[in-house]
Amino acid sequence: MARVVRFHRTGGPEVLQIETIDVPAPGAGEVRIAVKALGLNRAESMFRSGQYLEAPVFPSRLGYEASGIVDAVGSGVQAWKPGDVVSTIPAFSQGRYGVYGEVAVVPAAAVAQHPASLTWTEAAAIWMQYLTPYGALIQIAKLTPADCVLIPAASSSVGLAAVQIANLIGATPIALTRTRAKRDILMQHGAARVIATDEEDLVAEVMTITKGTGARVAFDPVGGPTVAKLTAALAPGGILFQYGALSTEPTPLPLRDVLGKRLTIRGYVLFEVTADPARLEPARKFVLDGLDSGRLRPVIAKTFPLSEIVAAHRYLESNAQIGKIVVTV
Repeated sequence: MARVVRFHRTGGPEVLQIETIDVPAPGAGEVRIAVKALGLNRAESMFRSGQYLEAPVFPSRLGYEASGIVDAVGSGVQAWKPGDVVSTIPAFSQGRYGVYGEVAVVPAAAVAQHPASLTWTEAAAIWMQYLTPYGALIQIAKLTPADCVLIPAASSSVGLAAVQIANLIGATPIALTRTRAKRDILMQHGAARVIATDEEDLVAEVMTITKGTGARVAFDPVGGPTVAKLTAALAPGGILFQYGALSTEPTPLPLRDVLGKRLTIRGYVLFEVTADPARLEPARKFVLDGLDSGRLRPVIAKTFPLSEIVAAHRYLESNAQIGKIVVTV
C-alpha cells in the first residue's frame, strides 16, 4: 500500500487527492520505483483540467517525472535491477503510468540513470525540460552558433533549458517575458537579451539585436496573438516551433510573413523524441553529457512536500516561478 495522487474529475488543483492504494507489481517490461521526488509540468496541469492531448479515465493518476530507487522489475527487464537509482523520461501515458505518489510503475524503456552529480530534487527536474528543447532546437532546427533563437515563457523550466542549450551550442538566446520584473534573473541564468513583450516592441527589439535580419528560430509554448509578432521577428526561411497552447486567445496564421518569408510553422511535441529510440538515445547522451560538464544545470524554483500537492499545482499555475517546481516524497 502506498500514498498516490489521483483525481476523479477534471478541474482546478483542488481536484487532486492523496489516496492510499495497493500499487501492483510491475508487469512485463515494467519497473516499480520508490519515489523520492517529482517534477511538475504544465502538461500535468492541463491533463488535470481536461485540456491536454490525452483525456483522463477516472480515477486517474498523473505525472511524468520522478526520481527514486527501483524496488522491483517485471519479466523481460534486464537493464535495471532493485536498488538502481533512476529517474523517469516522459515516454508514456500519464493517465496509465502517472508517477505522482510514493510508488510508481513505469515502462523500463522510460527509465534513465540518475546522474551522480544531482540530488533527488534535481534528478526529478531534467528530462522534460531538456529533451523538449533538444528535439526542436538540435535535432530539427540544427541550431548553430550563428543563430538567434526567440524563447517565449523563458522563465519556465523548459524556457531556461532552451537558454542553456542555446548557450552550450554557442547560439544567441533571446528570452521573452511579459514584464521587466524577471529581466535581471533571466540575464543571470544565461539569456543574451531579454525582451519584455508587454512593455517593449518585440519586433523592433529583435530587429535591433539581429541588425535587421531577424531570428532564425522561435520556440513557443504559448500561441495566441503573439504568434504574429514572432513570425514578423523571424528571418526569411525561419522556423517557429509551436509546442504548447498556454494562451486562451485565438492563434492567427500570419500569411503575409509565412508566404513572404517562406517560414515554417512546426507543431512539435516531446513524444516525437521519447517514443523513437533512434532519436532518444542521442538526446539522452546530450543531456547527460551536458549535466556532467556543468553546462546544463536544472534551476529549482520551489519545493513542496507531497502533502501539499494542491498548493504545488496552484503555484505551477501562478506563473510566478523561475525554473522547476519539485515535490519531495
